[in-house]
Amino acid sequence: MLSIALAGKPNSGKSTFFKAATLADVAIANYPFTTIDANHGIGYVCAPCPCTQLESRCGNCRDGVRFVPIELIDVAGLVPDAHKGRGLGNAFLDHLRQAKAIIHVIDASGGTDIEGNPVAPGSHDPVEDVKFLEHEISMWMVGILRRNWERISRKAQVEGLAIEGVIAEQLSGAGVAEPHVRAALTETRIPRDSPSKWSDEELQALMDSIRKKSKPLIIAANKADIAPPENIKRLLDLDYIVIPASAAAELALRTADKSGAIKYVPGDSDFTLIKELSDAQRAGLEKIRSLMQTFKGTGVQGGINTAALKLLDLIIVYPVEDENKFSDRNGRLLPDAFLMKRGSSARDLAYLVHTDIGKGFLYAIDARTNLRVGEKHELKDGDVIKIVAVK
Repeated sequence: MLSIALAGKPNSGKSTFFKAATLADVAIANYPFTTIDANHGIGYVCAPCPCTQLESRCGNCRDGVRFVPIELIDVAGLVPDAHKGRGLGNAFLDHLRQAKAIIHVIDASGGTDIEGNPVAPGSHDPVEDVKFLEHEISMWMVGILRRNWERISRKAQVEGLAIEGVIAEQLSGAGVAEPHVRAALTETRIPRDSPSKWSDEELQALMDSIRKKSKPLIIAANKADIAPPENIKRLLDLDYIVIPASAAAELALRTADKSGAIKYVPGDSDFTLIKELSDAQRAGLEKIRSLMQTFKGTGVQGGINTAALKLLDLIIVYPVEDENKFSDRNGRLLPDAFLMKRGSSARDLAYLVHTDIGKGFLYAIDARTNLRVGEKHELKDGDVIKIVAVK
């Protein structure tokens, strides 16, 4: 299952974001290090369900919106020099290993200092939080690479080993693969033939590049409802995908929807009142509605969708056994939905369904067009595909 980490300094709203996305029971408080051990929960990537094109609904979506499960990891808060073990740094960085992408939850209001301590709103520059996280992750990778670096770099040089393979092996525990290293070496133009002579500056530049490729991130500008407009603007001007967000608003909507007070589908830009509410409750919801109109939602589901579908460039594909009915052999409509890398083939889907089906792949059928396609056929987002394989 795809894993996305929620990262950031203490008290930035990570745990509220996590709870709003998963409705998991986690501790939320206005002081640093509320989260000590990482919280793991199920969030969702949502998209229009193909069943909206059928006469019947599949029963696996809500109001025509399909929710594909992913793992969200709410990691311990990060403080300066975490890569040296300060605070809960070692635990934080260790939990990043399995994440394919990072949502950096930032207190856009400027109401917490770099350590996560409450300060006067607007007194801290949230842009500094972005630089700080980049630095800590890069220096963590530098520390891993430096272990036995002199020995392994000289060995690579003497034995004529490809340095990208050597580096990838050393950083494999941090989720780094050889293509990440190869692309970073090309980008930084560091000479590959003399790795033992690389300077500290070259190593750090290389790790900065590898970090961007192996741990891509987007920014959730949290507490956008109370943030000075200039803070939001400065964050939006960064060279990152930035999603203004209010995790507290999303949590309130999800809780109200669960109680039956309102109808709200995560990711929507509005909600519908169902029950009679007190004046105070209605006023609170109207304030959230105003926020949603400004930012086209609360930013929580939008952030997750953006991380998976845009940052990681994934698509959603629906395997079926009956291409005419969009169902499995028991008549269940669109029973499964898989997240796949854009550019994946029909055979890739077959292997994802089951290894034996991948090995026995004969051809596939595009259920929308009823056309037979081959193993190299490139899948598109929202495809409904039948796999035919040797039994």
